[in-house]
Amino acid sequence: MKLLMHICCANCCSFPVRTLLSKGIDIKGLWFNPNIHPYMEYQMRLDSVQKLEKSWNLHVEYIDDYGLKDFLRAVVNREDDRCGYCYSIRLEQTAMTAKKMGLDGFTTSLLVSPYQKFDMIIQTGTMMGKRYGIPFYAEDFRSGRREGVRISTELGLYRQKYCGCVYSEMERFWKRKAGGKQQT
Repeated sequence: MKLLMHICCANCCSFPVRTLLSKGIDIKGLWFNPNIHPYMEYQMRLDSVQKLEKSWNLHVEYIDDYGLKDFLRAVVNREDDRCGYCYSIRLEQTAMTAKKMGLDGFTTSLLVSPYQKFDMIIQTGTMMGKRYGIPFYAEDFRSGRREGVRISTELGLYRQKYCGCVYSEMERFWKRKAGGKQQT
């Protein structure tokens, strides 16, 4: 089986990549994350994926699109529903790319994070798979999150402190400042 894995970051993809390779699944990666803010965060995550690619001899395709303006336009006044849009644009691009590459399916490293909306990711991936005629491979990698952290630390990879978008950055750091209370 040959899968295209959407890679949100090197830190999150290390465990899923290792797991799938150990099952004899051929993995190719796709970097497409137009949601990440600010630009320096985007660049640090991109650099880290490139470092992992070289270290592990992975094949990664890059759609290097810092799409902050389009992302913000799409979610303004829908900030609490932004994750659905974010999953949708990234998984749609992954499905289209996997189909174009003639692969057997696609997946995402987002499935490793306990902070992501797991069921929404599965639902969105399945929907995009049906739309583009290519199966979405859904596996719960969340039990390997700590192993992924260990791998990324061992390899000296950048480890981000929030999901990626400007709203997740605000929630992560504003809650800490507010003593755990969300302020808006």
